[in-house]
Amino acid sequence: MVREIARQVHVPAPEDHVPNLSGRTAERHRAEIRVLFGSREATVADAEALEDWLRDQAAVVGAVPDHLRARLEARRRELAIEPPAADRVERIARAAIPAHEERLFARIRARPAPEARARLEVSPQPESDAPSGADGDGHPGAAPALLLQLRGDPGRPSLAGVQAELAKLELVRRIGLPADLFDQVLPRELERYRRRVAVEAPHEPRRRPEAARLTWLAAFVHLRGRPLTDDPVDLPTETIHQIGARAERRVDRAPLDDLKRVSGKQNLLFELAGAALDQPEGIVREVVFPVVSEQTSRDLVQEAKATGPIDRTTLRPVIRNSHEGHYRRMAPRVLRALDFRSNNRRHRPVVRALDLLKRDADTKPHTFPAEEDVPIDGVVRGPWRDAVVEKDAEARARVDRTTCEICAPEALRDKPRCEEVRAVGANRHRDPGDDVPTDFESQRTPYSQAPNLPLAADRFIADLQAEMRQAPHALDAGLPTNALVRIGRKRAGRTTVTPLDARPDPPNPTALKAEVTATWPMTSLLDMVKGADPRLHFTEALKSPTACETLDRAVLRPRPLLRPHGIGTNAGSRRAIAIVTNGTSRARNPAIWGDGTTARASDSKHFGAWDQNLTTRWHVRHGGRGIMIYWHVERKSLCIHSQLESPSSSEVASMIEGVVHHRTEMEVDRQYVDPHGRSTVAFAFRRLLGFQLLPRLKAIHKRKLYRPDVGQPDAHRNLRAVLTKPINWELIRQRYDPMVKYATAVRLGTAETEAIPRRFTRHDVRHPTSKAFAGLGKAVKTIFLCRHLHGEGPRREVQEGLNVIEQWNGAHDFVSFARRGELNSNRREDHE
Repeated sequence: MVREIARQVHVPAPEDHVPNLSGRTAERHRAEIRVLFGSREATVADAEALEDWLRDQAAVVGAVPDHLRARLEARRRELAIEPPAADRVERIARAAIPAHEERLFARIRARPAPEARARLEVSPQPESDAPSGADGDGHPGAAPALLLQLRGDPGRPSLAGVQAELAKLELVRRIGLPADLFDQVLPRELERYRRRVAVEAPHEPRRRPEAARLTWLAAFVHLRGRPLTDDPVDLPTETIHQIGARAERRVDRAPLDDLKRVSGKQNLLFELAGAALDQPEGIVREVVFPVVSEQTSRDLVQEAKATGPIDRTTLRPVIRNSHEGHYRRMAPRVLRALDFRSNNRRHRPVVRALDLLKRDADTKPHTFPAEEDVPIDGVVRGPWRDAVVEKDAEARARVDRTTCEICAPEALRDKPRCEEVRAVGANRHRDPGDDVPTDFESQRTPYSQAPNLPLAADRFIADLQAEMRQAPHALDAGLPTNALVRIGRKRAGRTTVTPLDARPDPPNPTALKAEVTATWPMTSLLDMVKGADPRLHFTEALKSPTACETLDRAVLRPRPLLRPHGIGTNAGSRRAIAIVTNGTSRARNPAIWGDGTTARASDSKHFGAWDQNLTTRWHVRHGGRGIMIYWHVERKSLCIHSQLESPSSSEVASMIEGVVHHRTEMEVDRQYVDPHGRSTVAFAFRRLLGFQLLPRLKAIHKRKLYRPDVGQPDAHRNLRAVLTKPINWELIRQRYDPMVKYATAVRLGTAETEAIPRRFTRHDVRHPTSKAFAGLGKAVKTIFLCRHLHGEGPRREVQEGLNVIEQWNGAHDFVSFARRGELNSNRREDHE
């Protein structure tokens, strides 16, 4: 305050001035300030009321002190109370966490039946300590190994591996936890409890209080059952797809085994035609074979069959044989373990077909009874339509069961992805209503204000329309003088962009690298990590997830440093990474590095991995099995987030996850992505989450610009070749609240980020919310395209940002992750 007053009156501020805030004058000043702002002093009753209120808020935002302090500050302003001291705020926030957990533990303990609590109690006990019949079924020794069995790693997607995973799922369901036991608990809180149980020795949970022990064990069992349900949902579709691919290769390869290629086919055909024309009434053996031998003719026919198109009817026997020899043995157990449901009438036939297959899973007849109404439309497609119905000895139409077993998983393949069909007890394929926050209606205002979204849909649309009118107008006006962008008229929509010229390398990085090498030669990654800890103390975040630590931190500190280095990576827990990232950002000298940036680039990197698990998949572009690591790197080459994904996962969801949940101090304003990290839905979420999505574009000549208004055919004369239909603003207005709700679910983490954008894909274009997301994405993409084409600066910015992430990916070959570039483990935690 003194410095500000000195600045205003243009006098130097005293350096050693210490204001006296304990006298009567200071008290009077504070009283006047309170009157000015309409606040009052906080009392003991206020502090107690804030503690009770904050305990309830911990159930909403989680046991995160930073979030609780933010909620406390908002509540204090609402009540017009003078701010407490900083240490007092810290005590109130931290006291709310154990109070909330104590109440939560008591509520969770009271929910399960006594038999379920008994099974949870004996699950971590050694077999010798378990009481006889404690599992509730009278089988001594059946339940004590439950915890260790559930911790087991998943095997490869084979028949034995599937049977082992289904056995674990049966163990989870045998415990009998209520399905809605953790409906009011945040997913990240459940994950915290699960990790404690996952890493502790089996005897450790017995040291906890009963309520905490049962809650942690129940959370572990509850979360463990979700992936055990998700994986069998994907398994039938992937198995049928693999059987079909192998069958096509066998059909292709079978004629080639006996193929004898005939040389000079063109001359032989000429000779055949000449001989036939010379004696058109003659016999083939007397006229043709003397010119072209019988064996050569057979070779010609065989080669034509082998090199011609595949007869789809020849695939059916190969697929049926593979199905009956492999998948048919696992189908009954998989179907019995899953319960598919759908609220959409269009997809009821698939669900009903699966129910029929489940009901008769153990029967041997290959056809359904003649009186059974088996759904075919929407289930059986393609070349199987003429093979699904056959006649029996009495000329009655019978539906072939094997064909339905093959076609039903194929029909199911895309529906769980957009959650048109859901599986009970699953996580990725669960009910869409479980994804959105349950208190959205009551918290509509703060949820909208967090990403700076207007409460009214009309205001949101008006702002978007203003941008959408201005961007095409600027592009249209500047196109005649834009020498780097041309929109042709000969071929509709033909847009040509001149490639950017490479800029010369800046001189400073080369000199800086030489100086660093001369000052610190032969410095290893471990030296860098070890040297950062005394400055940042990031090893304080590398704590055991168990309840206590017996070693002194000074003794323990070198071990967390050596462990990541010994694994082969410089990775650790997310909190430690955030500390190092934030410390690096604060330590940068602006004279060397420039001002701070809020822009990042993201891209995926393929790593080879053992395929004895369900995460490792074959990657088409990279031509090998492995996993994908999705990186987020800011403009100065500092990585601030990474995540492990399957090669079949969406890069759009990975991009959004890193922007929203990166856990560092950096506020992301602009995000550069390659073509795989953007989509129409991604542009829509970018607007609702409040950041700029700047992708590199492929096939620019195919891009279209949507019109902001109806009935203006003569607007933007230079852009007519690329203009298309207008945006349906009314649909966006009607579905504005649902779109904000799903964006809030992504931001708060009430559902997996990948589950939300995946729902609004091309497979669900009939849903009104999907149409609204598509319309919003098209509008935002049109604004980006106009700005991208209008100036060279945006295009160069995207290129420079993505060059950073490409260099980052190239550095992994030098770091040498894993053993010879392949992760020799089957556990997802090891991969992370």
